[in-house]
Amino acid sequence: MNEIIIARNLSKTLGSVKAINAVSLDVKEGDFLVIQGSSGSGKTTLLSLLSGLDKADAGEIKFGGEDITSMNEDDLALFRRKNVGIVFQSYNLIPTLNVLENIALPLFPEGSSKEKMFERAKAAAESVGLSHRLNHYPNELSGGEQQRVGLARALINNPKVIFADEPTGNLDTETGQKMMNLFKSLNKQKGLTIVMVTHDDGLAKEADRLIKIKDGVVTNE
Repeated sequence: MNEIIIARNLSKTLGSVKAINAVSLDVKEGDFLVIQGSSGSGKTTLLSLLSGLDKADAGEIKFGGEDITSMNEDDLALFRRKNVGIVFQSYNLIPTLNVLENIALPLFPEGSSKEKMFERAKAAAESVGLSHRLNHYPNELSGGEQQRVGLARALINNPKVIFADEPTGNLDTETGQKMMNLFKSLNKQKGLTIVMVTHDDGLAKEADRLIKIKDGVVTNE
């Protein structure tokens, strides 16, 4: 398999702390890679750099052959929209929008018709088992359902890579395992490349590849 992400000598300082210190890693197409570390280890910062949400102070990231570290903010935003799906721990759903509208949200800048956007949103909802909840609002959903809305929204643009930042962090153990099983299914059955951050030992062991990070340094690969 080809490398979809090649990162070399990444460093990032936050305040007086070197959150990421000379980290290098590759992500191959079809990988299910988990980055594991305790709170403050730098795992979320690393995820932000790899996904283009933040820029490194030093180092290089090639994503699909493009050097995203040299992009300005506008180019980076466009690149993320076309290539990246992100699932957050806190769901980040709009409370005044229903499930279908929340999933379709990333499509609005494209200027497509509502009919086309909602067709794509329905397909994304079906892929995560939410076809029966399209007209419900976030406050009418369980935590697991809200997280699946977040995942469907991340899938809407057919991204090259899904980045997930502690996607089970706000879920109970059973629901978190169901969420993990959904990620695994998308990876194995659809070949979706996934990079996930977690502190959970049990979930980390289920990934194809595990990288551990401590004090901004990768300790194994």
